[in-house]
Amino acid sequence: MKRTHPKSIGDIIDGFMKEEQLDNQLDEYGASALWPEIVGSGINRYTVSRDVRNGVMYVKLSSAVLRNEMMLNRTSIIQRINERMGREVIHEIVFQ
Repeated sequence: MKRTHPKSIGDIIDGFMKEEQLDNQLDEYGASALWPEIVGSGINRYTVSRDVRNGVMYVKLSSAVLRNEMMLNRTSIIQRINERMGREVIHEIVFQ
């Protein structure tokens, strides 16, 4: 067995997360958790569900009028989420 230099626990965990592609899933969960903070409690009250898959956030809203308004503000919402995450996690939002 070949000896290597010791690694910190953080480096080992980071390597494992990247190898198993868990870092993307963790970022997507974090972006979904930011939704109430980004849009505010008034809009979040009409949010039925939200899910993030492959960089696309799917948001189900109970108000058709609000859904149309949110479609117009989609770009700024994506930008604010990605700014808070520190990198591009969300590249599209689909309102349902």
